[in-house]
Amino acid sequence: MRNWIAILALPVAIIAGIYFSQQRGAEVAAPVVSEESAQAAVLAETQPADGASPALESQLPEGLVEVAGIQHWTTEQGLKVYFVPADTLPMLDVRLVFNAGAARDGELPGLARMMHGLIGDAAGVWDADAIAERFEGVGANFSADSHRDMGVVSLRSLTEPDWLETALETFVTVIGEARFEERSIERVRRQMQIGLQSLEQNPGALARRALFASLYEGHPYGSPPEGTAESLQAITHDDLQGFYQQYWVNHNAVLIMVGGLDLTQAAAVANRIASALPEGEAAAALPPAPAAPETAQVIEIPFPSEQVHIYMAHPGVSRDDSDMLPLWVANHRLGGGGFTSLLMDEVRSQRGLAYSVHSQFSPMAVQGPFMMVMQTESSQADEAMAVMRQTLEAFIDNGIGQEALAASQQNIIGGFPLRMASNSGILDHVALIGFYDLPLDYFETYTDVVGALTEEEVSTAFAQRINPQRLTTVIVGGSR
Repeated sequence: MRNWIAILALPVAIIAGIYFSQQRGAEVAAPVVSEESAQAAVLAETQPADGASPALESQLPEGLVEVAGIQHWTTEQGLKVYFVPADTLPMLDVRLVFNAGAARDGELPGLARMMHGLIGDAAGVWDADAIAERFEGVGANFSADSHRDMGVVSLRSLTEPDWLETALETFVTVIGEARFEERSIERVRRQMQIGLQSLEQNPGALARRALFASLYEGHPYGSPPEGTAESLQAITHDDLQGFYQQYWVNHNAVLIMVGGLDLTQAAAVANRIASALPEGEAAAALPPAPAAPETAQVIEIPFPSEQVHIYMAHPGVSRDDSDMLPLWVANHRLGGGGFTSLLMDEVRSQRGLAYSVHSQFSPMAVQGPFMMVMQTESSQADEAMAVMRQTLEAFIDNGIGQEALAASQQNIIGGFPLRMASNSGILDHVALIGFYDLPLDYFETYTDVVGALTEEEVSTAFAQRINPQRLTTVIVGGSR
């Protein structure tokens, strides 16, 4: 990973220069910051009262491990930290990831999304306008979001001393002293209710919601992250406060930092963030995903359109599964490689049955789904689905083939550096390592592992995981 950072420094610098030049005029233009002044800003929190610098050893984190350019340790408060120095730019990216996604909603679907939608609205003595002004005044970006597995808060700031200090002070207050005011709750509730109404007009979203509900019936993944009309109306202030207090804790989070700090500075920032949160406890492990149904399932949802949205799915793979990369390569050939994939060739190029068709694995904490997705005209939906199934069956029967394997490996390996071509790209990948507890060298060895896979390993992994006779199919729209 360190090599990718060095090789791609110039394009990152150009992109960042453009980004900061587009912020709030000259007052937030990226300054030239010396290493000494940047150190002074972050280390201010660790200076003794008399101004003397403490010994360096006392500031370095205990239990530090460094592998593949990632420096990893756990703070005294129990927060796991992953830091990648990238000093090409005077910029710091921070991401705090909690095991607090929709899978933790319990009996109130939409709870995680509503709670995260309120983060940054009120905290400490500040209201939403004051918080926004503090971030915007120093050119910092803040966001909060949630997914099925995780809740995420992110900060991007320049490392100029005064600006970084303001950004960090605001960030730790927002995460550690969040307030859920009734007026704001009602506003976000209404926004989510409008979102539900919009979802009813989106056939693709309807298909995906029905697919997860069927494939993960009785499992937390089956709960709709956007909530239901009943659950959104039922969520109270106490529900939101309870979710926040239970899951936004050090032992249930990982902190990822990428940017222009050294280790001592990063340790100071990590301790400051950890001190804003209670220690708490890690969330319980999710139950295993349900097995695929014994026989194929078909769910048809009426929708007033000539276009039909089709999802065919099967329980797939967890993020830490040993077959993750063989399955990734197999799917690249089947339907993940764009115009070079089998599904695109068979369904679109040869027969003209659909404009868009693809397949994907969605790895999560437990088995996320394998999906084949297509849009087509209602009149040819049956033929298109038959071709999709036949293509899948032939791929399982015949395997990937040596020539197609080599092409898929080359494409995946060749595209990997672009995914790491920015601080945000590095942040995304290190966040996966931290949240899913992957080896620190997971992405350092990624291309070597992909390149070393054999035809038998790739073909066998896919054939053992995906059974065409046990697919769940969701069809939304058209009349057939």
